[in-house]
Amino acid sequence: MTAAAATTRRRSQAGPPLGVLAVVFTALFLGGLFLGTILGGGKPYPSPFGATPDILEYFRDHATAVRVGGALQFAAAIPLAIYAATVSARLHQLGVRAPGATIALAGGLLSSGFLALSGLLGWVMSRAEVLDEPALVRGLQYLNFAAGGPGHVVPLGLLVAGVAVPGLLARLLPRWLAWAGLVIAAIAEVATLSLLVDAAAYLLPIARFAGLAWLIVVGFRLPQQRPSRAGELRP
Repeated sequence: MTAAAATTRRRSQAGPPLGVLAVVFTALFLGGLFLGTILGGGKPYPSPFGATPDILEYFRDHATAVRVGGALQFAAAIPLAIYAATVSARLHQLGVRAPGATIALAGGLLSSGFLALSGLLGWVMSRAEVLDEPALVRGLQYLNFAAGGPGHVVPLGLLVAGVAVPGLLARLLPRWLAWAGLVIAAIAEVATLSLLVDAAAYLLPIARFAGLAWLIVVGFRLPQQRPSRAGELRP
């Protein structure tokens, strides 16, 4: 096989553009939040820690907003899963032999799965039959929060860490970008405390939105071929 043919084959195996996948995932996720708020008359999605009458009133009056938000959230989970699979394969192609690439894949798939579950639960809560049972609505909303909050964000931190560590050790990413990923991943893991302490829920949006921005930047910065300065280093 000639050098040109080998180069062409490597490029064809690179998979979908990571940066584009991250942008699509982020656009769908944010679109669900914005459209849900707009269709809800400017009212944001209610916190599960709010008063029961206010929560029930929101779901009864804004079922369309809940349904659209849930559908877009479910749709956002698909490019996230593809991103995880593609970045894991890219790391393997770049010579990463440590568990980082597999951790990124596992974290991304778990994060995608919980996000999809959260979106489906939102769709369920928009159905009129469910809204007649207040206790069921509250139970579903707590599950929706658990899946779309810590269930989604904590494994998202594993995806970020799984890319940031080999990116740092093998010099695949700028040091500042790799270290930023490690900080974001640490915040995401600490956000597990939101299941025990309600006040810790503020960590979830910090890790979520910082993680989204980080995945976009990495999607455009992670090389398709190993930089020569990294030599034969295997992180």
